[in-house]
Amino acid sequence: MPDSQLILILFFAMVAGVLLFRLYTVLGRRTGHEPQPDNSRIAPQPLQGARAPLVPVEPPPPEAAAARALMDIELADPSFDRAHFLKGARTAYELIQKAYAEADRLTLRPLLSDEVFAAFEHEIAARPGAPPRLITIADARIVGAELTGKLADLTVGFRASFAGPDGASHEVSDRWSFARTIGATDPNWTLVATAGESA
Repeated sequence: MPDSQLILILFFAMVAGVLLFRLYTVLGRRTGHEPQPDNSRIAPQPLQGARAPLVPVEPPPPEAAAARALMDIELADPSFDRAHFLKGARTAYELIQKAYAEADRLTLRPLLSDEVFAAFEHEIAARPGAPPRLITIADARIVGAELTGKLADLTVGFRASFAGPDGASHEVSDRWSFARTIGATDPNWTLVATAGESA
């Protein structure tokens, strides 16, 4: 009887091994039935007189897709470092908000895509007075990623505080998308879209 029990245990172990192997070979493969990403763009929300104007930004892809795209960017560009990128994104946010508040077009021009610069230019010309100024950035994190050919696009979620002319402060949440062509001689990322709302 002990021999028959051993044979039975070995049989079930083999069945489990075959099942695990089948799962291993199937998981992670594309089947052609994956849901297609929603490419609809978010309409810019009204500028609340608080910060840089909002330009349509693609909704962040699903978390798993964004994680895969981020890994693809890291594989395509071995020099890419998430912490370094986020540090640069924070610096860009501060610099762009300051330049926007001061109507400093010379500083803004090389940091923005043509579409975003046109939106900033329009808002600067139309605003009645000085906009609220950035006080501090409470948080900045990557919330979306895409790699199309060699074009890398990373969306960063910012939480920041602004102070108005009357001294009152309020918090806003922004999503800014930065893009860069992998392998380009210019290491800088360009702001290509913005979206946000009061927090």
